[in-house]
Amino acid sequence: MDYQLIRSKRKTLSLQINTKAELIIRSPKNLSIKEIESFVNDKSEWIKKKQRTIQSKIIPSPNYMEEECFLYLGNQYPLIHNTNQTSSLHFDGKMFSLKGDGLSAFHTWYKTTFEKVALPRLDYYAQLHQLNYQQVRIKAQKTLWGSCSAVNNINLNYLLIQAPMSVIDYVIVHELAHIKHKNHSKHFWSFVSQMLPNYKASKCWLQENGHKLKNL
Repeated sequence: MDYQLIRSKRKTLSLQINTKAELIIRSPKNLSIKEIESFVNDKSEWIKKKQRTIQSKIIPSPNYMEEECFLYLGNQYPLIHNTNQTSSLHFDGKMFSLKGDGLSAFHTWYKTTFEKVALPRLDYYAQLHQLNYQQVRIKAQKTLWGSCSAVNNINLNYLLIQAPMSVIDYVIVHELAHIKHKNHSKHFWSFVSQMLPNYKASKCWLQENGHKLKNL
């Protein structure tokens, strides 16, 4: 079984399956290879099961070819190429039309469109529940969908524009709730539920489909 071995001053042996379904072993410096591989063999069924689960969620990166489909607000739309259009990426409600580099065009379009869609929703929920935030930063992040700092600066991941509107609302409400509760206590979740009673369905959708949104 292939693996990456990382030795350090740690006292225990641990296994990790990363997002590429690769096995990472973290080991004390003095532990022998024989002991490490014996431990791996004992855990082989768990490792294979975990790798299969992750591999099932790995989606090949797009090639930005015609007929490929791309997400926008929870729906898939096909792509065509049009060298005569003035903009790099155009969306007419039924399909995307691309001129030039697909990766940069989609990132630019997703960010601009997310700002137009999400910022009014952020203001709506903030005013409705009298929550005062400071700055808002819109950017693509590898791990987080949103965050709220100690001084109430809010970050939102513009790749969320691919998710249904209810999911975007959930992330916005989640971060606004941190203005009042800087943790994930029962009081925090109670406040989220007060602002967005059906939040659990959106939270579940993001847990199950979030990996699809980071595949540009």
